[in-house]
Amino acid sequence: MTKEEFLQAVKYNNGLVTVVAQDYHSKKVRMVAYMNEEALLKTLETGQVYYFSRSRNELWLKGDTSGYYQYLKEIAIDCDGDALLIQIEQVGGISCHTGNSSCFYRKLDNIKVADFIEEAKKEESFLKKLENVAYDRLKNPKEGSYTNYLYKEGINKILKKVGEEACEVLIAAKSNKNDVIFEVSDLMYHLTILLAYLGLSWDDIKTELEKRG
Repeated sequence: MTKEEFLQAVKYNNGLVTVVAQDYHSKKVRMVAYMNEEALLKTLETGQVYYFSRSRNELWLKGDTSGYYQYLKEIAIDCDGDALLIQIEQVGGISCHTGNSSCFYRKLDNIKVADFIEEAKKEESFLKKLENVAYDRLKNPKEGSYTNYLYKEGINKILKKVGEEACEVLIAAKSNKNDVIFEVSDLMYHLTILLAYLGLSWDDIKTELEKRG
């Protein structure tokens, strides 16, 4: 986009727009600050990065007192127009007033994220295995296979089974928890067959759900 289009796309909140400064080389996020229109214009005109200090209520040239100047390499605007991402060349390797290379030098310890990721991978791999078998039966029919029986009968039979199993889940939910597990397993199987028959996958479902946040 042109400079004029870029400037028109910026949406200021109380006269300010959020700016994320990222190192051009390492891609490390060095700091988050704010610009007003004047700071943005001076940054684009001079190539040196200017911000607006909320605490001092004034425009400031980054590095003017410390000597750790920032030079603009690239600039992008987000989809809503209310945040800027700038790629910078950081002089001296220090961006934070504390003397650290990045303002984000404090990290929360002992986050068990890895455990959740591993569990997610297990769940995903299970569905993927089931899906792989469904696609394999579709490409390489196996005599006596119930899966191939469904494929041979076609979409109406598959849809009928999905409907039946969905009803079984509802009935089981009113009676016994163990029955629910059994019936949901049947439903997931038949849904996998339906997806494979239509040339779809559980990844397509995952993508759609992620869009919904």
